[in-house]
Amino acid sequence: MSDFVKQASSFTSENKLTWLDAFQSRNEDEWNTVAFPHRKTEHWKYTSLRGLEQGDVYKTVPSLVESSNAETLIAKSHIEGLDSFDVVFVNGRFNEALSSPMATLPSGMTLTRLAAASVDEQKALAGLLGSVAKGPQHIFSTLNACQLNDGVVIQVDKNTKIEKAVRILNVTLGQDEGATISPRVYVSLEEGAEATVVEHFATDSAEQKIFVNSITELEVGANARLRHYRLHLEHESALHIGGVHANLGKTSTLESFHLALGGKLKRIDCVVNHLGEGAHCEMNGLYLPRHKQHIDYHTVIEHAVPHCTTDEVFRGIIGDSAKAVFNGRIHIHRDAQKTFAQLSNKNLLTSNKAEIDTKPELEIYADDVLCAHGATVSQLDDGAMHYLMTRGVSEKEARMMLSFGFINELINKIRDEPIADFLRPQLAELFSRESDLGELQP
Repeated sequence: MSDFVKQASSFTSENKLTWLDAFQSRNEDEWNTVAFPHRKTEHWKYTSLRGLEQGDVYKTVPSLVESSNAETLIAKSHIEGLDSFDVVFVNGRFNEALSSPMATLPSGMTLTRLAAASVDEQKALAGLLGSVAKGPQHIFSTLNACQLNDGVVIQVDKNTKIEKAVRILNVTLGQDEGATISPRVYVSLEEGAEATVVEHFATDSAEQKIFVNSITELEVGANARLRHYRLHLEHESALHIGGVHANLGKTSTLESFHLALGGKLKRIDCVVNHLGEGAHCEMNGLYLPRHKQHIDYHTVIEHAVPHCTTDEVFRGIIGDSAKAVFNGRIHIHRDAQKTFAQLSNKNLLTSNKAEIDTKPELEIYADDVLCAHGATVSQLDDGAMHYLMTRGVSEKEARMMLSFGFINELINKIRDEPIADFLRPQLAELFSRESDLGELQP
């Protein structure tokens, strides 16, 4: 057993949920027998966990934060024009004063906080957690379950279309001592339901000594449609390991968008299970590490039944001495005939010291499918640079324009325009900074 596994095992949350004892005990047993990943572990060979192991993240539980200390960051994180019901957590603790009043919750939707669930709600929810995110290969999902002390369960009734988005804002504020938080989100859409869920992670400008281990479970029922966003707009010193796990029912649709700025260590696992015929998954993602940041996206799409479709596109711009990892796998099971699936990963290196390890995979056991995958790694086009500079555009501006254009196609695909409008100026500012993503360095 590694030192980190022992350290995590000895850490007990102050507010452990007694009604989840059986669930947490089961995961604690699994965690204590886990083989902790190292460089020879296939799915971790390009990502070192040394920064996590040396971070002393189990020193304390994050302290309570006054609302006023978080208001500035929350105001900066406001998405203008987005009609949303906001659920705000500050350093892992629910903040009622900064969240939307429960009276404004859309009709046909139920939202339950795990730490505030009634006895009847506890009985109904006990079997949901861990029903989507499971499997010994996702050990940080197991760790999240061990240390779970709060979270959100969102349920949408049959044939109900929710016009208002639900935004879960996780704010972390730098503190003097290392700490860990384990956010948990479970979303269930019944047959014919439609909803939009935005997960938004934000930090202040202080050094982040908090380890965030976040898990999201999505259950999309037959003929239901879920639009899911996961926005990682955190400080570059952040430690974040997360997972998004989804089950898709018959003729259901999942539209998923991921954005991640860099961090000291950032690893996100995305797993989508096509369990009903005719299900469709559209997954788009952007990652933008710089300086000495590290980002790792691992995606797995399981096609277990016939007539399902997947369209997955991830793009990355890696600058300075940053490193990115992308491993996308589409698994076509033996019975998944008439599958259409495609995977694309394109990367732009803006520094000779930047690194990308990309590995798109197709594993096919059915014989009547249409599948494609590919990956590219390149630098900015000299011809395009010359064209812009001969028309009065400075070299820096030209690099910024071409870099932003590389990812703008996916920003334009965002169907909720307020979210796209919120992201564009932030990304433009990122590209315009000195010695940032738009600057080619020797």
